[in-house]
Amino acid sequence: MKLDRLLSIVIMLLNRQRVQAKDLADHFKISVRTIYRDIDAINRAGIPIVTHQGHNGGLEIVDNYKIDRQILTLQDMISMLSVLKGMNSTFKDRQIDNAIEKIHALVPQSKQEYVRNRVDQIIIDVMPWGMNNWQKDKMLSLQKSIAGNHLVKFSYRDSNGTKSQRTVEPMTLIFKATSWYIFAYCHLRNDFRIFKLTRIDKVEVLEETFTRKAADYREHDRMYSGNVKTIRLVIRFSQEIRHNVEDYFEKSCLEYLKNGDIKATFDLPDNDWVISYLLSLGEHAEVLKPEKIRIILQEKAKKVAALYQT
Repeated sequence: MKLDRLLSIVIMLLNRQRVQAKDLADHFKISVRTIYRDIDAINRAGIPIVTHQGHNGGLEIVDNYKIDRQILTLQDMISMLSVLKGMNSTFKDRQIDNAIEKIHALVPQSKQEYVRNRVDQIIIDVMPWGMNNWQKDKMLSLQKSIAGNHLVKFSYRDSNGTKSQRTVEPMTLIFKATSWYIFAYCHLRNDFRIFKLTRIDKVEVLEETFTRKAADYREHDRMYSGNVKTIRLVIRFSQEIRHNVEDYFEKSCLEYLKNGDIKATFDLPDNDWVISYLLSLGEHAEVLKPEKIRIILQEKAKKVAALYQT
């Protein structure tokens, strides 16, 4: 019993900067004198605990010992705080707040300002600029339904614009590339699906709960990715948008031409989105290959031009 108490005291002191002997005595329901005997035993075991007198006094493990003996290094804690604060910019979760507080408590007082400055140097915020409150509310509703294993009903519009009503067992919220998705078991399809959040509307969290199935969105993602047909494009970009091209494409797929233009070779999914993307580039990009894409763009451009003829 005494050994358990000694271990508990050490853990409490590791997780806090300073603790009053009376608080420890009240916690363990023993006398202050017994606490000091325990502290003496811990010191003899090689764990240095110092006593501070005065108004803000108390018991404390020496800072250097705390940081040296923790499993997490200072850099580990900085990385974890950066990620957790980024997550909480989205979810405002009290449990995440608690985790942040616990990690901060592990940082020695002499390193607190250093850690705060380092965390502020790297901001991980996956929310888009100008995100509306209704979008945040949608994400919070889905996050809570996942945590509580509640069924969710919503209206969904697929990539072709077809609308349907879905009731799903939500499993995982996913941020991929520039968009949020939810991985869920769909009752309409009797299978797992990945839904894009911007296509979800009228979210209703139901009282009915479900037993979470053993599934991983990565498996579904790999199966989906393996079935996506791609097309190899060769495009010449004008030098006016060189900075944009270098932002979006790897240097290995770019060839710099003598006149300042850039020729890029890369693969994209072979669907209507590719045509929309290429049209959005306007006069700053010319598709060199394949020929079928050139023909489609010519026809689309003629129709667009016809809309503006007076």
